[in-house]
This record gives sequence, structure tokens and C-alpha cells, in this order.
Amino acid sequence: MSAASTQHSLHYSFAKVPAVTFGFWLIKILATTLGETAGDAVTMSINLGYFTGTAIFAVLLALVLTAQIKADKFHPYLFWTVIVATTTVGTTLADLCDRSLGIGYLGGSTLLFVLLMGSIFVWHRTLGSVSINRLDTRQAELFYWVTILFSQTLGTALGDWVADPATGWGFGYGGGAALFAAGLAVVIGLYFWTAVSRTALFWAAFILTRPLGATVGDFLDKPVANGGLAMSRYTASGALIVCILLLVFFLPQRAERLAPAAHD
Repeated sequence: MSAASTQHSLHYSFAKVPAVTFGFWLIKILATTLGETAGDAVTMSINLGYFTGTAIFAVLLALVLTAQIKADKFHPYLFWTVIVATTTVGTTLADLCDRSLGIGYLGGSTLLFVLLMGSIFVWHRTLGSVSINRLDTRQAELFYWVTILFSQTLGTALGDWVADPATGWGFGYGGGAALFAAGLAVVIGLYFWTAVSRTALFWAAFILTRPLGATVGDFLDKPVANGGLAMSRYTASGALIVCILLLVFFLPQRAERLAPAAHD
């Protein structure tokens, strides 16, 4: 196969990701919350530990991500399964960095922020854009998912750092959720009333929804004495799975239209 025909075969009329709508963000927040409760269920409730939990979820992520990359069109349930997989890996990997490696919330958040910014920088330098409207090659798809994985992991570390009363900022889980929700409100305001890059705002919102979901997840399952509701992690995870499935089924799920000539 010629280089030209190979390149043509990697282009699509539509991206294999959903269009960014209100429903997208609602499902994204629920998915990130599920990542927190499910990740903690495996590492803490089942007591497999952060390293084993990360290894298990990494294998699952590799399997579903391979299916996503090989797919020839957008499949809503597959896409959201990959998102949930990145959030569970993000949860256990962030906890591994923060706690098992002993570098703390500040060290873990700093390391993951550098990795996230590095992935965005390399992506932009390589392909000239980090827009979801430009996911027209498998190379762009891979950059997209690597960036998502780093953002999910960073979000967990940030959420814990902001909420933890002992070694973090001490906002508590409810306060942390309110803080990140306020950050999202700022991004929404910039979207509607300024000309700030839509691509920059998308990634800002994508990053902020992760610590929001992390703090909400902790609020659901942490003990009352620690500011949580003390729900079973299994119950919380099951309820979130049902909600996500219902939303994916009932809310419109259309693929994002590609715009190869667009610029950030």
C-alpha cells in the first residue's frame, strides 16, 4: 500500500469520539466519579494494594483501548468504557505515586502535571494541533488517549491534595468539589463570553472534571468522621454504572465532526 493510500485510510469523516455537548460533560463527571469509587474498591476494600490494582486496571485499559483504536467508527459504549478505564487507572496510579512511592500529594501532582503538559506539548509539536476536531489519524488518537490518561491521573492527585485535611489543603470533600465546580464555572464563562481558544477551554474543562469527580467519589464512600457519606464503594460504583449506561442510552451520542483544515 502506498504512503498516500495509507494516510487516506487513517482519515475519517467523523472522529471516533463523541461531540462535546452537555450530555458529554455529565457522563464524563459520572465516569470520573466511578473511577474513584471503583479504583478504591479494588485497592482498599478488596485490599489488593495500589500496585496490583494499577496493574489490573492497566491490562483492562490496554484491551479496551486497543479495541477503540482498531474501531472504524464511533461506538458510544466502547468510548465510555475506555474513559472509565482511564479513570480507574488514574485513581490507582495517582495513589501509587502519592502514597506508595512516598512523594506526597505535592510531589505526585507536580510530576503528573509535568507529564500532562509534556504530552500536550509533544502532541502539538508533532501534529500542529491538539483539537478533538483533528483526530484524523491513529497517531492523533494515541496522543489524545495518552493526554487523557495523564489528565485523569493528575485529577485524582489534585482532588486528594485539595481535600485531605491532614497533608493537603484541608478543603474537605464537599469543599473540594465546590472549588473545582467553581473552576468549571469560570471555564464555562470564558467559553460563552470570550474568544479564548476552544481547544484550550476543552482541555481545561476535561482536566477539572477529573478532580471534581474524585472529590465527589470520596465524598460518597469516605467515613462520616472524615467528611464523607460512608456509602459502600460497591454500592456507589454500581449506582454510577447504571446511571452512565442509562445516560449513554437515552442522551444523543453523535460522533464529533472532523475539521482537518481547522487551527487552534
